Amino acid sequence: MRGPLNIWRLIRTGATLQRTGAMPIVLDAFSAPPALRVVARVVGGAFKWLGFKGDPTMPPATRALTALGPAYIKFGQVLSTRPDVVGDELAVQLRVLQDKLPPFSSSVAKQMVESELDAPVETLFSEFSEPIAAASIAQVHRARLAETGQEVAVKVLRPNIERAFRKDIDAFYFAASVIEFISPASRRLRPSDVISHFDGVVKGELDLRLEAAAAGEYSANTASDEGFLVPKANFGMSARRVMVMDWAEGIAFGDVAAIDAAGHDRRALGERVLRLFLRHALNDGYFHADMHQGNLKVSSDGEIIAYDFGIMGRIDAYTRRVYAEILMGFIQKDYRRVAEVHFEAGYVPADRDVDDFAQALRAVGEPIFGMDASKISMARILSYLFEVTERFGMETRTELILLQRTMVVVEGVARTMHPQINIWEVAQPVVADYVRDSVGPKAALRDLAKTALVVARFGPKLPALVEGILVRQENPVEVSPKMSFRQKVMLVAIALLLSSNLILVWMLMG
Repeated sequence: MRGPLNIWRLIRTGATLQRTGAMPIVLDAFSAPPALRVVARVVGGAFKWLGFKGDPTMPPATRALTALGPAYIKFGQVLSTRPDVVGDELAVQLRVLQDKLPPFSSSVAKQMVESELDAPVETLFSEFSEPIAAASIAQVHRARLAETGQEVAVKVLRPNIERAFRKDIDAFYFAASVIEFISPASRRLRPSDVISHFDGVVKGELDLRLEAAAAGEYSANTASDEGFLVPKANFGMSARRVMVMDWAEGIAFGDVAAIDAAGHDRRALGERVLRLFLRHALNDGYFHADMHQGNLKVSSDGEIIAYDFGIMGRIDAYTRRVYAEILMGFIQKDYRRVAEVHFEAGYVPADRDVDDFAQALRAVGEPIFGMDASKISMARILSYLFEVTERFGMETRTELILLQRTMVVVEGVARTMHPQINIWEVAQPVVADYVRDSVGPKAALRDLAKTALVVARFGPKLPALVEGILVRQENPVEVSPKMSFRQKVMLVAIALLLSSNLILVWMLMG
């Protein structure tokens, strides 16, 4: 029964876009071809009566997405940061989705707090405000702890949000399978894997205990970052559907007029948010993956305050090095090296031509340099990059989806502060520092030391391993031709263990 229900949901999506007046705006924003426009309008018009009405006080696009559900709202939040991709009109409409959605009642929120924390609200808090911000998954109340008088933010999940998200995700899975069936060429982009990745991210966002843990780790990692603040989570007052954090006052990152009035340097803020994101992604391998304007504020002394840690990204050390080398290659206009890194990492099939790929990358990168960022069409660049990946058979890298998406969002946020910002110029010193520390002789020695420590843990097993192999050999001194492959591997492992222990002793003595 799930298939028919998902077909019904997709039909309703188109009908809702048509009924709310969002269809022509969306088609224009994505420069839809004439044939698609005709089909969309005919089908949408025929089923218009099936669409949701939404809130008529909202702009058409916002009205449609809020009516369709939380997963659609999440998608709209990402698009709201990219006026260069979707146009100014649609971006302004979608910005409401970041933290200005209709809240649910405070009485319901209090009931959820009492249920989750197993105590009356009046016992826990001496003050508990009406909702001050509401987004797709949760809303926030300002409160004061009864015991200490400290001001805190109380985040409460929307009622039944888990079930609502499950319906949306099921429809997305169905749409991905239909796309893969109709268009075999799309399978290299692995749409189902993309949705699966999104599904896992959302599941983490729907458990506020995990968000509290993420906030704690992120706060520890960024404690020494100048001009950046992460409010601390109160683990003793956080549960699955409720989380309490320190209150941090600031101006919303999207409120340019208020930031100007407060005398803050918007160019410096835009550059800082980009550099911070890159440092967190490259140096820590752990980054805020939902850094839109609604989750950032500017404090009175100019610090950038981050909120909402439900979606965090994590990438391993090897992937970070690959990503850094790719970025550095673009910055230095070394397209041959960028191409080689793609081949070395297995991102491009080995039977393709590296020189042809380097030439295609040059066509993507060259328009960026020496240009005012406001004159660069990111939509055109992304469109051409998609053509390049299709031509060379690249598959979607699911482990990089969140990083790439967040990079796009953060660039959009930085442009809100400084429209002429150039991501490559700002990124250069951060990426160069990382490459210098992580790709070179120092990094090789550090990797060798780590490998030695890992291998040395098997030291206590050495006597038994040696004895077992020697007992099974007629001639324990000479490696017999009769020795099995497994035994040869074991001897190599023993040699590695011995050498690693020598290295470890040398390290400790040095």
